[in-house]
Amino acid sequence: MEGRCGWCGSDPIYIAYHDTEWGVPERDSRDLFEKLILDGFQAGLSWITILKKRQNFRAAFAGFAPEVIAGWDEVQITRLLADPGIVRHRGKIEATIGNARAWTRIEAREGFSQFLWRHVEGRPVQNRFATLADVPTETALSRQISKELRTAGFRFCGPTITYAFMQAVGMVNDHLVTCPSHGRVAALA
Repeated sequence: MEGRCGWCGSDPIYIAYHDTEWGVPERDSRDLFEKLILDGFQAGLSWITILKKRQNFRAAFAGFAPEVIAGWDEVQITRLLADPGIVRHRGKIEATIGNARAWTRIEAREGFSQFLWRHVEGRPVQNRFATLADVPTETALSRQISKELRTAGFRFCGPTITYAFMQAVGMVNDHLVTCPSHGRVAALA
């Protein structure tokens, strides 16, 4: 696809992610949990590192089933710290378990998808950025959602991670206007 967003580069994994997943509105609570967790694991690393390890993460974290992860303890933390297929960072692993517990509370109360999507009234924000330099790393909205997530008990979800998550799950359409995916993703809104 000619004219993709410049961050995409030429790696086939990145291209597939850009063309089929990034910016597509995601409304499944469990899938939203997975993407938020992966964005948290990406902190300090490149996204391609996480994409290349995504299947390993899914296997290690029980398919990102929050109901399962919420019951984990030091035995599973030790197992995960020994798994070379994932990012072995104790703080991020412990946060994932705590985040799963927070997710279960939100899911029971109102639904995790509803909790997130109500911030944009259920419809993706349609940005019209012309260059990568125009795209922010965080916004007032990502700061607000980050604060609410942290209040609910989530960790590794600061405003920058939250904005990257919002882009990934299509809460905002940040495909550049010159990218063929911009119009396709906008039509999904």
